[in-house]
Amino acid sequence: MERDYTSSTENVYFKCRKEAALCNDKLNSREGAAELLGLSPSTLANYELGITKSIPPDAVVMMSDLYNAPELKNLYCANECPIGKCSVIATSINSIESVTVKMLKALSEKGVSGIKEQLIDIVADGKITEDELPSLEHIVGFLDELSHTLGELKLTFEKQMKGCR
Repeated sequence: MERDYTSSTENVYFKCRKEAALCNDKLNSREGAAELLGLSPSTLANYELGITKSIPPDAVVMMSDLYNAPELKNLYCANECPIGKCSVIATSINSIESVTVKMLKALSEKGVSGIKEQLIDIVADGKITEDELPSLEHIVGFLDELSHTLGELKLTFEKQMKGCR
């Protein structure tokens, strides 16, 4: 039976550990990281190689905190949690510049005013009619994108504020 393991270099847990190793030399080895996490090296290897398909949430939180990788928690929620899978959750860290520009574009007078006016038109009479549904879907899409961008900004800031310890 063939196993579908990912190489450790493609695995997000491995990538985050290696990035954190730039600030903490002990994280360069699985043994060192496993010791700090209170895990066995083989358990950490299983996480990093994709052998363990369902990583316990507490292990994800510990790795996220130790590696200063808040995106690990969001990735877990977006991909593993049945409730999180239905939510808009930012899962990547981007440059402060790109996230800020994206946010400012979304919050521009043209973008916000248009959405505000559409929403007022839809709810003014207290009911949503069939012909208003496409506009409402557009508004919800705009709000989802805004929420996602806010999440990216929050993740980016969180990572920057903690930096190397």
